[in-house]
Amino acid sequence: MDAVSIALIGDYDPQVTAHQAIPIALGLVTEHLGQTVQFEWLATEQIHADTPLQRFDGFWCVPASPYKSEDGALRAIRFAREQQRPFLGTCGGFQHAVLEYSRNVLGWADAEHGETSPDSDRAVLTPLTCSLVEAVDSIDLLPGSLIAKAYETSQIREGYRCRYGVNPQFEGDLFNNRLHEVGHDSAGDLRAIELKDHRFFVATLFQPERAALKGQMPPLVRAFIEACAESR
Repeated sequence: MDAVSIALIGDYDPQVTAHQAIPIALGLVTEHLGQTVQFEWLATEQIHADTPLQRFDGFWCVPASPYKSEDGALRAIRFAREQQRPFLGTCGGFQHAVLEYSRNVLGWADAEHGETSPDSDRAVLTPLTCSLVEAVDSIDLLPGSLIAKAYETSQIREGYRCRYGVNPQFEGDLFNNRLHEVGHDSAGDLRAIELKDHRFFVATLFQPERAALKGQMPPLVRAFIEACAESR
């Protein structure tokens, strides 16, 4: 069985909890599925027009933004979206999936991330009303969604380390066609999205990979790797 090749989009930092968890999560999935998984950290500053992204079966845009190169991260996300490569975005990956969709699908050339452009008139990501740093909360999932199928339930509990989410001002325009809201927390705030016309394009504001630090295989990471193996 050939190895599944995964690009981890982000700037590796051994001090970041999620970055510690991701290799462990992939290892647990490898053990469970009997599927060899090879992963490569793809620093955002090294992602350019001539970067051979086609050699990867799937893309995981990882936490710890702002990234060194926003353009690099968005380029990889766009490739995954347009080329139907399985995509998982967690925390900062969620935020940049929304930003990429805003600019390249909705045509909002002036869309910005509020963390790097706080004064923008079209900051599609803005500070959360309540910061989710080391918080744990319940999330209600849309029945039948990819993420609900992965967890095999419609209610989960997950942890965060996040300060930015979707600007409510733009939710109506963002989520009325292909991009769907599929997870909301106990306060009704958006926490997970999926792209309707894609084989696997899921992004969460929470960090499911953290479960691996407790020896638990993250169901969403398993579903992502399964999608990568099936789509090759």
